[in-house]
Amino acid sequence: MSTNSCACSASTDKFVYSFGGGSADGNGSMKNLLGGKGANLAEMARIGLPVPPGFTITTEVCTYYYDHGCTYPAQLDAQIKEGVARMEQILGRKFGDTEAMPMLVAVRSGARESMPGMMDTILNLGLNEKSVEAMVKATGNPRFAWDCYRRFVQMYGDVVLGVQKNPDEDHEPFEAAIAAIKEERYGNADVEDTKLSADDLKELVSRFKALVLERTGHEFPECPWEQLQGAIGAVFGSWNNDRAIVYRQKYGIPSEWGTAVNVQAMVFGNTGEESGSGVAFTRNPASGENEFYGEFLMNAQGEDVVAGVRTPAPVAALHDVMPAAFNELMRIREVLENHFHDMQDFEFTIQDRTVYMLQTRNGKRTGVAAFRIACEMVEQGLIDWKTAVRRIPADQVDQLLTPIFDREAIKQAKMLTRGLPAGPGAATGRIYLNAERCVEAADNGEKVLLVRLETSPEDLRGMIAAEGILTARGGVSSHAALVARQMGKVCVCGADEVIVDYNNRTVTVGGMTFNEGDYMSIDGTSGLVYAGKVETSPSEIIQVLISKTMKPEDSRTYQNFAKLMQWCDDCTKMKVRTNADSPKQTETAIAFGATGIGLCRTEHMFFEGDRIDFVREMILSTKKSDRVAAVSKLLPYQKGDFKGMQIF
Repeated sequence: MSTNSCACSASTDKFVYSFGGGSADGNGSMKNLLGGKGANLAEMARIGLPVPPGFTITTEVCTYYYDHGCTYPAQLDAQIKEGVARMEQILGRKFGDTEAMPMLVAVRSGARESMPGMMDTILNLGLNEKSVEAMVKATGNPRFAWDCYRRFVQMYGDVVLGVQKNPDEDHEPFEAAIAAIKEERYGNADVEDTKLSADDLKELVSRFKALVLERTGHEFPECPWEQLQGAIGAVFGSWNNDRAIVYRQKYGIPSEWGTAVNVQAMVFGNTGEESGSGVAFTRNPASGENEFYGEFLMNAQGEDVVAGVRTPAPVAALHDVMPAAFNELMRIREVLENHFHDMQDFEFTIQDRTVYMLQTRNGKRTGVAAFRIACEMVEQGLIDWKTAVRRIPADQVDQLLTPIFDREAIKQAKMLTRGLPAGPGAATGRIYLNAERCVEAADNGEKVLLVRLETSPEDLRGMIAAEGILTARGGVSSHAALVARQMGKVCVCGADEVIVDYNNRTVTVGGMTFNEGDYMSIDGTSGLVYAGKVETSPSEIIQVLISKTMKPEDSRTYQNFAKLMQWCDDCTKMKVRTNADSPKQTETAIAFGATGIGLCRTEHMFFEGDRIDFVREMILSTKKSDRVAAVSKLLPYQKGDFKGMQIF
């Protein structure tokens, strides 16, 4: 690893914090230094949860890296080697071993604030042509070993070596190679990856390496330490990739914070049908319901779940597939909420029926869920009401006010298919299959829907521009769902009847084919997809407070909203008066808690209906009598408005 001799002022500077084996150098309060992921891994290790050993390289190293020409502190290399040695001691395996089962590692980012999918990850690092054979011999499972190797070459080639799709390509080059071998050997490019044999995977590794050589001019690295150095540098480098910058700008995350790097021993969900991986939430992040919620895939690694390349099963189904593992996850769920006092989003792997925890964080949630979770956690004694108020960002109040589909319009609409409800609300727009074209159309004033087989972090700009997101693959913990929930976007995932043809720019579903630019509508609350435009209605909050078309007791969302707003009133020292120019505006503002009218722009009273005609008549009049006559026509309107506003 490249170092700099004038690195730091003190030789005792600590840049690597280890965790695992029931202890940790850091803890959950050290997010600024260890990033959210590293701090929570340390905290989980401290409270006895089953965390594979590893270490975190601090955010200070990231800052140093950018301040010193992409070099590292002089002490870092030795501290990394010490961290690896500690992992080897806990596991009884050697990094890069070519004689016995090697210790492989995952290299992940970890900023202070969660940035799902925005930075880079490399799994199964440490494999080469010799160690993969040692893995075959140690496990007696050649398919598993070669599956790990092809995954590693693909991720490392993409993230570290920069083998990514060209501007004129819609498919990632590695994914195109996978599709090609499936077509050649099985006659179907959509065959699940689990159907590929050890020989298929071995051939894929060969093709992947040839692709790396073709696109970079260099052979794929064989030395595990060289691989580790490259991966650490790539994760630090990903702090300033385009999607991370866009994400930070949208959510106000300072660029000087930097990211930590987490190096953790691999556990394997892809050894066979007694292993798997999943993402779970201690509560439903879309609705806020107090239920164990999430997804899993058997014989899969975690990236399969979040990348959306396969549509996983609900985590509740694990009870029937592997009851002992399900019960262990239920125990962990309770431990997490009782310890962190918030809804947790966590990743787990089951290796040969044993559960391991890879990450936990405060879960992203919709506005509806945020209000419900806050209220119910107060009722359960996990938090107090003041904490509940602080938990609700202002933009999540806005989410509660977003429209829903009109009930009568839905009756007339053609329902095309059903996917997984991943981001509630209603959205109608012209469909676009490419993030760049989606942004361009939105910039031209169009309402757009981004439709993809599955989204990736490179689609972030399109996701921001879109009214809603529809994917054919992936589940409620996929990239599309996670990002949509945080943005408050309408989202339907895993609509597997949707056929996306990137080449012809068409979407086929429900017996109909839609060209790019045609209208579709999606309901992120029910997961339903409709043809054409569907009219919308106001949210439940509006229906209760303004239109009076719904009773308060019929809307749980309104009840949670009212409770939080009352708590806000209990602690506020400032009253709010509204800007209002009409009785209707005043009525709405008072319903939402305004205590009176602070400003009335009387000139705005003349914009409605035919009033503006009388204003023009006054301006254009050449005689005083005509001006007086025109003004007299305005007087009854203005009097009526003032009287109407006074009653509030």
